[in-house]
This record gives sequence, structure tokens and C-alpha cells, in this order.
Amino acid sequence: MKFNALTMRERRMERSKSIEEEINTVQRAGRILEVLKNSFSIPDLSDIVKDPFKVLVRTIISQSTSEKNTQKAFENLSAKIPVTPKSLAEADVRFIEESLRCAGLYRNKSIVIKEMSKIIVEVFGGSLNFIYSLPLSEAREKLMSLPGVGPKTADIVLLFCAGKPVLPVDTHVQRVSKRLGLVPKNERKYDSIRARIEELYPPEYYFHVHMLFIALGRRFCKSRRPRCPQCVVNDLCPSANLQESIFY
Repeated sequence: MKFNALTMRERRMERSKSIEEEINTVQRAGRILEVLKNSFSIPDLSDIVKDPFKVLVRTIISQSTSEKNTQKAFENLSAKIPVTPKSLAEADVRFIEESLRCAGLYRNKSIVIKEMSKIIVEVFGGSLNFIYSLPLSEAREKLMSLPGVGPKTADIVLLFCAGKPVLPVDTHVQRVSKRLGLVPKNERKYDSIRARIEELYPPEYYFHVHMLFIALGRRFCKSRRPRCPQCVVNDLCPSANLQESIFY
């Protein structure tokens, strides 16, 4: 009986400790967001292109490509042909390749964009307007049925264009959230990382968190050489005083 009583007491203590740690993490997450809001500018969501197809194409181009080259490739494409499902479905894939040449993996992306456009025309009537009317999970599933559209790409379209309560996780967001101790470092599943960050912030801040974590990742929390001493949230980061060699 003593053993059982001790075990139960230990379990209660562990639960209490876990709850306390969770409260501390939530509070720290809130403070991190406040510091970032005061340190970086946040784009106005209304200024971002609202056409979900254009956002989808641009996001596919951005995969394994710098922001500068993504913008250049998208502008090249837009200058040569209307960025619509019908136009890209009918375009010669070599024509798309020429426009995207400055982007990484441009040949594969050109094939994907053409094939995706054909499916949108044939299956969805040439429109992605279903993202506005369908529940989040259904809209997400339909988007992810398209070639080249994974969970991150789908989530970007759903948040940016339809204002759905979802927080896209790109490489910057994943790296920053783990180093800040908001997500377990050994977590690799996209949806688990996304769900954990979403637990820490209200849905109305998902766009802010997404954009600010990207800004932090680009400015200070770099992949190979993080600038910890200069970082605006180093006093809130459990990784701030660790050696660069442990970073991933």
C-alpha cells in the first residue's frame, strides 16, 4: 500500500510539474511574440495577393528557392502569360521552364504547375474558390490532392487567402520554434509541430507568428551561424547560450 500511495503521490507531483511547465511555456511564448512585434514589421495581410491560384503557384516556386529568386521567377512568369489555371494548363511546359529558370528545380516545378493547372480546370472548374466555403479540413484535403501541394503549401493558401485558422510551418518556423523550446527538438512530423505552435497562440495571431518567426529566422536565428548575442529574444531562448555545433 505504501508503494502504491507513493507512486500515486509521485504521479500527482509529475502532473503538477507538467502543468506548471506548460503554463511557463505559454507565458514565455506570449512574451516572445510581443518582443518580435516590437522588433519587426508585419506585412498587412490585405496587401498580399488574394488570388489563391497565384499564391499557390508562387508558393510552389518558392520551394528550395530564395525569396529574391522566387519573386523574380514569378514576375517572369506573370510578364509572359496570365497566371491562371486555364493559361498554364494550355501553355507549353518549355515556356514555363524558361520563365522559372532562376528558381531551384525549375524543370520539375514547371511540370508540376502545368499538371496542377490542368487538374484545377478539369476537376475544380478552373477555380480554387472552394477554400472559402469548405471547412478547413476539407479545403486542406482538396488542396493537398493537387500535384506539388503538401501541407505547408496548402496551409499558406488557406491562411493568406481564406483567413483560415491554420499556422503554416516552413523551415524557419520549424527551426525557430524548436530552438525557442516551444516545440520538442526531436519532433519531425509537420502536423504535430503545427498543432503545438497553434496551441500556444490564439488563431487571430497565427499570421503574425508565421511572419515574425520567419523574420527572426532570417535575421538572427540562422540555420548555420545563429546570431544569438544580437538576437532580440535571447533572454527568452533556452538555446541562446549553447554552442553553435549543437544547432541543426
